[in-house]
Amino acid sequence: MQDFGDGGAFPEIHVAQFPLEMGRKKRTSNALAVQVDAEGKIKYDAIARQGQSKDKVIFSKYTDMLPKEVLNEDDPELQKPDEEAVQELTEKTRAALQKQVSQKIAAAMPVRAADKQAPAQYIRYTPSQQGLAFNSGAKQRVIRMVEMQKDPMEPPRFKINKKIPRGPPSPPAPVMHSPSRKMTVKEQQEWKIPPCISNWKNAKGYTIPLDKRLAADGRGLQTVHINENFAKLAEALYIADRKAREAVEMRAQVEKKMAQKEKEKKEEKLRELAKMARDRRAGIKAHGDKGGEDTEVRERDEIRHERRKERQHDRNISRAAPDKRSKLQRDQDRDVSELIALGQPNPRTSSEAQYDQRLFNQNKGMDSGFAGGEDEIYNVYDQPFRSGRDMAQNIYRPSKNADKDMYGDNLDTLMQSSRFVPDREFSGADHGPRRDGPVQFEEDPFGLDKFLEEAKQHGGSKRASTSGRSKDYDHEKKRRKE
Repeated sequence: MQDFGDGGAFPEIHVAQFPLEMGRKKRTSNALAVQVDAEGKIKYDAIARQGQSKDKVIFSKYTDMLPKEVLNEDDPELQKPDEEAVQELTEKTRAALQKQVSQKIAAAMPVRAADKQAPAQYIRYTPSQQGLAFNSGAKQRVIRMVEMQKDPMEPPRFKINKKIPRGPPSPPAPVMHSPSRKMTVKEQQEWKIPPCISNWKNAKGYTIPLDKRLAADGRGLQTVHINENFAKLAEALYIADRKAREAVEMRAQVEKKMAQKEKEKKEEKLRELAKMARDRRAGIKAHGDKGGEDTEVRERDEIRHERRKERQHDRNISRAAPDKRSKLQRDQDRDVSELIALGQPNPRTSSEAQYDQRLFNQNKGMDSGFAGGEDEIYNVYDQPFRSGRDMAQNIYRPSKNADKDMYGDNLDTLMQSSRFVPDREFSGADHGPRRDGPVQFEEDPFGLDKFLEEAKQHGGSKRASTSGRSKDYDHEKKRRKE
């Protein structure tokens, strides 16, 4: 067909004919052309280099697995480059970096200037066809190449921001396998790995003998070595514990001694206070005591302070209520016996501790609290509280001017009138005299009240001396203040 210039298909030739390549299926193949190295051997590593750059390092030969030959120190490959090579490489690196930086800066600028054009290049052109009919009869021509001006406002023609996946890395060094050999029985036994025996889990439920378990544990193969530092640590701990116990015991003894001394000081102080109180109660002034002058100065200061408080109190009363001043002064100057007779409480406060005098009544025995063992008798109090006619009237009778605004001045007249007396009385009502105080019950038929009064009189005679002494002390104190 090539002889006939591919003029068409000829039926007398029994071969599939495709004139002008019409009807032939295009077959694409990725088969590589056979390449040989310098020694004439086929380069099979061309398959590994397919699609890779020419500078990529690919290990595909057995010689790549061998270590590099140690060269001599004077070998030119191991020598440092000279100054000219270093300077040239530095300039290339600087120019490349400057180009990248300038592109980045230009892309970030809001207004871009027109790029500078490269200088024009002159190329000498010699056509292959020479003659008068060709190239206007000229043997050579000079062509001036100028870079075309680029519009800075022109949008990009191509999308260059697509993220292209990175190319495959350099393939690893090939693993060179040795030729397969038949494994012997000894090697099979050496490569046999026993199953794992756990001390905690046995999912399969195997019955494992104890000797096998201990053998798998490997405890018999280990030799126990105890470090001598353990003995040192134990001894140090024992010594520290003993020292700590001694320190705690010594501290406890010191604290006990300090507490004992503090207790003795408190007892001595209390003893001195009790002695001073007894002497003050008896009216005896201690002579020759330590700090006697200080005691006198303190007593004078106390007397001055009390008189100052009294004067301040009098001024306040005279300023607030002048009419009550005479009454308060009269009540303040009354004796204790007069206050008790009038049924008024004792407003005087003393620095001494006050005790219930009934606690010191030793004439009565244990049966005084519950009436000789009679539990059913409801007798809580042995005597009435502030018994007396005047006190009863003061308690159960309103004050004189309390209801003056409501009833006026004729309160007594209203109380004595029979305005609110009922028309009919209850049967069995008592028409005795009117009662002024609380309800009075019948006298004790057993004479217990008389017995208690006699006992109180006997007990009061014993306390007469003590009460007389306390009255003398009160008169002496009042005289000193005056």
